[in-house]
Amino acid sequence: MPVSAPPGPRSRATRALSLTSLALLLTAACAASPGGTSSGDPTAAPPLPGPQDGGDPPAGDRDTAPDGGSDGPPAGEGPLGTRVVVIDPGHNGGNASAASEINEFVPAGPAEKACDTVGAETNDGYPEHEFNWELSLLVKERLEADGATVFLTREDNGGVGPCIDERAEIGNEAEADAALSIHADGGPESGRGFHVIMPGEVEGFTEDIVEPSQLLAEDIRRAYLEGSDIPYADYLADEGLDERTDLGGLNMSTVPKVFLEAGNMRNPEDAALLSDPAWRERAADSIARGMAAYLMRR
Repeated sequence: MPVSAPPGPRSRATRALSLTSLALLLTAACAASPGGTSSGDPTAAPPLPGPQDGGDPPAGDRDTAPDGGSDGPPAGEGPLGTRVVVIDPGHNGGNASAASEINEFVPAGPAEKACDTVGAETNDGYPEHEFNWELSLLVKERLEADGATVFLTREDNGGVGPCIDERAEIGNEAEADAALSIHADGGPESGRGFHVIMPGEVEGFTEDIVEPSQLLAEDIRRAYLEGSDIPYADYLADEGLDERTDLGGLNMSTVPKVFLEAGNMRNPEDAALLSDPAWRERAADSIARGMAAYLMRR
């Protein structure tokens, strides 16, 4: 069953996405994608009206969180109120001490693959599983602030797994409008940049999700490029997009799903950003905007 982890301590008050910014993003989605023109972008959905016809509501009208911070509207009351999203923070903090469990083979499409892996880390020892967890919580906050129902595939950063097929099944059972797996790459130290992985066609598995997943990938790519200060990966993928048919997390999904490799943990320039809490706040803003742009079309 889907799980939803508590948001934990907030470094800043939760902020709903600006409807004005979202409207601009949806308009931009119809224009040429960064680095080239995409013929697959649909016509942008019209912006939904917000409180007082746009902008954030007055401070006195906001719901107040128990910790005194400012919470967004409860799920169902914002512009994403009918949407369901699954956020998958890649790997888990307990994987390294559970080799036999995470090395067990599980369904991954036509073939089987290991249940999970440990993940990468920066040269300074900042682990990918921790980065994935922290960024996922921030993205969840932002989407929930605009009314979306958001599930996480794991409850904390100290457990083991779940396996790749179980992560996909969480999105399937939730009948999610979109699913996003958040990662950071362990590429060559000389290479930097982000890329978004989308499913290729795997007969009997991904035919129904290839097209919508590509649109999701394009929306997240566009918003992340604009808001993260990280360029397209220069060591793999094509202008920030990579089609894969070997990932169980995509092959076993029945809902539109992509992976974001948010940067290269082994590149010093990328690692400095990924390790910065203030940068992660900005990155979460951009990811949430990209996800919202996709969801507002549906």
